[in-house]
Amino acid sequence: MNTNQLWKSCLLKIESDMSKANFSTWFKNTSIAKEENGIVYIGVPNEFVRDWLINKYHKLITKTIAENYENMRAVEYVITKIENSKQETITSETIEKELPLRDLYINPENNLNPRYHFNSFIVGTFNELAYAAAQAIIESPGTKYNPFFIYGGTGLGKTHLIQAVGNSVKDKYPHKKVHYMTLEKFATDFINSLQSNKANSFKEKYRKYDLLIIDDIQFIGKMEKIQEELFHTFNTFYENNKQIIFSSDKHPNYIPELADRLKSRFAAGMIVDVTEPEYESRLAIIKVRLREFNIVLDEDVIEYVASSIQGNIRELEGILNLIICQYRLKNKAPALPEVKNLLKNSMKPKKNIAIKDVVKIVAEYYKLEEMSIYEKTRKKEIVKTRQVIMYLLREDFSVSYPLIGQKLGGKDHTTVMHSCVKIKEDLKNDPQLIQELEQIRILFK
Repeated sequence: MNTNQLWKSCLLKIESDMSKANFSTWFKNTSIAKEENGIVYIGVPNEFVRDWLINKYHKLITKTIAENYENMRAVEYVITKIENSKQETITSETIEKELPLRDLYINPENNLNPRYHFNSFIVGTFNELAYAAAQAIIESPGTKYNPFFIYGGTGLGKTHLIQAVGNSVKDKYPHKKVHYMTLEKFATDFINSLQSNKANSFKEKYRKYDLLIIDDIQFIGKMEKIQEELFHTFNTFYENNKQIIFSSDKHPNYIPELADRLKSRFAAGMIVDVTEPEYESRLAIIKVRLREFNIVLDEDVIEYVASSIQGNIRELEGILNLIICQYRLKNKAPALPEVKNLLKNSMKPKKNIAIKDVVKIVAEYYKLEEMSIYEKTRKKEIVKTRQVIMYLLREDFSVSYPLIGQKLGGKDHTTVMHSCVKIKEDLKNDPQLIQELEQIRILFK
């Protein structure tokens, strides 16, 4: 294998997936230092670049190399010196003192990432039900909550949770066969098996597992043949008390064109959602991550970050990476003013969506004609939908009461205020309404 040519091909693809500035900053002076037994060693100029590539681009690098080199088993990073255009590899012993690279291996047998474990998983009100169900499955796989279907927005820790279940089952029951995959991989393997007349091999391959974890199931909507195969695979697992776990960004009822028989199968187990972490959970996540990097920040800085970043966990970790980067560059903890300045350009802008689009989405969710929302009617279903729209416009998009009233058929602002209070009060005692709003909010993303 020509490693230089391989890395050139990979860099062309990587460069197309990011800005020129980022590419130049992080991939300049990188190379493939060597390849041994399927492990590709990426040579990097210093520890800082190595950590950044691991934290920000490891998935992209691994995926790109795998697409160009089918024998790749894992990717590691080694620091190399540039001397007279020749790169010299520093002994891996030195590096391993700083970072356990073997922890980055993705086992080709089960496809699980060992970094996803429950010892680094934060439990809060936003995911405690999913966590409790996961623990029950680990205790007795295949007998409780089968299938286990977890759904929620992007970056909320679904993949971490389901892979942590896989790793825990593997640790507790070494004889059990565990496998993690995305729906895309499942679909690709199935299509390839049909094209090569090896459908039976496909069935044997997947039905031998004791625990099958399929991520990103929401893309199955328009894949009729894949749905049929998944249905039969599911039945085989269920009848043999084997555990199957799915993750999705939507509740099964809202996956377009999903067959009713699959919806029914999913509902027969346990369907649970994860939402955005609340303040206390964000605080805990930050502290755990800082501890992992052996970094100490002032409490006011931690509280500021936790209160400012209200999005998903992935966004929170991205901001933390930025702060850690500054910490290492200056070799001291950044003070609050520096962190505020740092976050100024990195914080996600507030959600921006037109009022008419909110009306359309909510009306469609409740299966009403969009124009009916603007009519002067006291029909119960329309009144409730209109109140939900008013509440969401106020709470999620900070639209003023008068403007909401004006846009929704010329209502007085006191009517809007009353509607918002009504929904807020109902949410305290109506779990069905809570679930409806969670599902609607997913549709805004």
